[in-house]
Amino acid sequence: MSAAKASPAGVDGSVATRRVLVSDPLSARAIAMLRAAPGLHIEERRGLGEADLLPLVGDIDAWIVRGATQVTRRLIDAAPRLRWLARAGAGLDNIDVAAAKERGIGVLNVPGANAVAVAELVFGLLLALLRHIPAADASIRRGEWDKSKFTGRELRGKTLGIVGLGKIGRGVAQRARAFEMACLGCDPLVADDAMRALGVEPLPLEALLARSEILTLHLPRGPETKGMIGAERLALLPRGAILVNAARGGLVDEAALLAALDGGAIAGAALDVFASEPPRDSPLARHPRVVATPHLGAATVEAQEAVGEEIVRLLLDRMAGG
Repeated sequence: MSAAKASPAGVDGSVATRRVLVSDPLSARAIAMLRAAPGLHIEERRGLGEADLLPLVGDIDAWIVRGATQVTRRLIDAAPRLRWLARAGAGLDNIDVAAAKERGIGVLNVPGANAVAVAELVFGLLLALLRHIPAADASIRRGEWDKSKFTGRELRGKTLGIVGLGKIGRGVAQRARAFEMACLGCDPLVADDAMRALGVEPLPLEALLARSEILTLHLPRGPETKGMIGAERLALLPRGAILVNAARGGLVDEAALLAALDGGAIAGAALDVFASEPPRDSPLARHPRVVATPHLGAATVEAQEAVGEEIVRLLLDRMAGG
């Protein structure tokens, strides 16, 4: 079914134009797919805050965002024609989903399109941390040659605890097997047999933490997951464990993690996300045993193209009544 079939007819029998606002970057191919759909007017406006967006949303029928645009209740209330909100990515924490639901607005996302990119980044972060790659690179650039300072650790034989076995968590488990790691998993939405089929031993969270030499999180942020890894749960990890968070900022109590790093209970952390981004003046981001990146999980050419094209296909299907 094409988008034109669902477009209302004007008084003269012509197809009425529906307006789609794109307020975050999409790939050129995704934009071309939108512009090729009949009956749509596409407006691209990037880098705008709430005040600048307010005069733009009054006559839009659909809105595509990524992670930068904050879709607030005020903006939703100012968009009486809005019927679809589409997030080119997984998380919805930049959208007031409750306000959208109250209005009957369809909220769309594509949680699996960036799974490979995030799963690969997890191991990039781990290798950088365990093999001291950033510090060794900086040393070389200073003209030094001191191998003894950068003796690292291997992934082989380590026990990896994976909290969240969606597409990204499953991708991490598959790659961990190639590194000859033992995998533990915790996810109440995934059957134990499905985890075992991936080579993952299913465990309750506390039991998983007690055995995880490396802990990686792959969960959305919500009321039930915010701050879920705090001081008490960090204390359950084996001394010298490593924590990886390439999911969402706020899952980890950052003050508790900093204290665990300073006290030596946690040997290191690899962080792609922070509770507040960017993490200005954050002692955690600057900690010598932390490797940090600026929310790069989905920042590959392939993932950018995939999330853009997938959300456009999904949005066009919904607008066509699919």
